[in-house]
Amino acid sequence: MSDVRAELREQFLDAFGGADFPVENQMDLVPALPDGPGTKFEAGDVSFTAMEMAAKLGSEQEFPYDTPEALVDDILDGLEAKGMI
Repeated sequence: MSDVRAELREQFLDAFGGADFPVENQMDLVPALPDGPGTKFEAGDVSFTAMEMAAKLGSEQEFPYDTPEALVDDILDGLEAKGMI
């Protein structure tokens, strides 16, 4: 696992881990984010907000998610597929 992926994984688990799982859609995740949709994730030379990420990854996610780990794995795979990391 690349350093950027590992750093983002940790940040995502921290940010989304407080959501009330299972989550049915992206909006279920917003209350868990410390700064709402403006929550920023940064690792290496990569930086984006939760809103930017959601807009680009909508087609990569398959809701519902039962655990934060399953959600984060799909987010990271989607970011890689879109060339964002």
